Amino acid sequence: MSKDKSAKIATPQPVRGTQDMLGDFADRFQHVVDTFDRVRRLYGYKRIEVPVIEPTAVFARSLGETTDVVSKEMYSFEDRGGESITLRPEFTAGIARAYISNGWQQYAPLKVATHGPLFRYERPQKGRYRQFHQLDAEVLGSDSPLADAELLVFADQLLKELGIAEGVTLTLNTLGDAASRDAWRTALVDHFEAHRGDLSEDSLARLDKNPMRILDSKDPRDRPIADSAPDIDAYLTSEAQDFFGAVTAGLDAAGVAWERNARLVRGLDYYRHTAFEFVTDRLGAQGTVLGGGRYDGLIEALGGPPTPAVGWAAGIERLAMLVGDDVIDTRLDAVIAVEDDSVLPRAMKALADVRANGYSAEIVAAGSPRKRYDKAAKIPAQILVSYGIRDGVPHVNIRGGDRVTHAKLLVLF
Repeated sequence: MSKDKSAKIATPQPVRGTQDMLGDFADRFQHVVDTFDRVRRLYGYKRIEVPVIEPTAVFARSLGETTDVVSKEMYSFEDRGGESITLRPEFTAGIARAYISNGWQQYAPLKVATHGPLFRYERPQKGRYRQFHQLDAEVLGSDSPLADAELLVFADQLLKELGIAEGVTLTLNTLGDAASRDAWRTALVDHFEAHRGDLSEDSLARLDKNPMRILDSKDPRDRPIADSAPDIDAYLTSEAQDFFGAVTAGLDAAGVAWERNARLVRGLDYYRHTAFEFVTDRLGAQGTVLGGGRYDGLIEALGGPPTPAVGWAAGIERLAMLVGDDVIDTRLDAVIAVEDDSVLPRAMKALADVRANGYSAEIVAAGSPRKRYDKAAKIPAQILVSYGIRDGVPHVNIRGGDRVTHAKLLVLF
């Protein structure tokens, strides 16, 4: 049976909302990860790894059955054993599950950090993808406001060391303790009920299930009602006021600038006390680059013991978009041009020595010998080294680089 050789094979395309990375953006992405790993070590945060897949119940319980993430955005499927499995849409729930199932309470307070891919079926937009990546830092088992403050100082230093802190503002609020939150929630329900006839359909649905989320509504019909809603301050207990005061005092002592945003909320009941976002106007309408808060009730909601905890997450892609062109130096330390094949063994030994001493290097030793130098000169590098023959004798020429780098590499060539 003959085959139609003219039939064109369909070229596979990437799944919508995913991306391939090469070159500049991949370098920015890795720069964010490397900086995060370096800074988290300064604060004593241990590296943690959790599975990409979890039982769906982990996220349904932690994020709430009625949230958009659970009802519309999760990638869930039934595995061959009939169990409902979900690709993780965020890190915190999986880390909380690991804390319970591995008995990590013995290490409390436990400071952990991780990074990796997450998955949400949402409309792709600037800096947001269906497979995206986040940095994540958590403190499990500490009810001290100093844990909140340190976590925020950590985040502030990370943004500064990435070179993107300018134009980014830390906005901060308190959700109070359980008594404060319950009293505020009741007042909000009363306020929104009085305006039920003017609320949007989405806010009417939230009124019965998650009334605090109405404060976040972008619908023009909701904004006047949300803006006139009572603030939490009138319902804060003295203990909640003291907690928030200790957090802000810690930030002031560390020199971290912040602004109060009394409308910053977290809708789920397990959130307590501190809520925060680092925001910028450099990424369009979706301006949050890092956010988090205290979630003292989450581990208990997953079946574990009552455990205070606080954490934050940041999108790697969004941070990478903010990194300036002058922040990352992607040049090699050295590039070697072999202008005569007779000196190739010597050049190869030098290449091995350079790399063994911790310097990055490439060699150009293929193609026309007369063109190798020009080809090597086009490769970004601090130093250009040429190996050739002059007057019948092997000759080495080194160009470029500052005096220190030049001197360190000179002995290797």
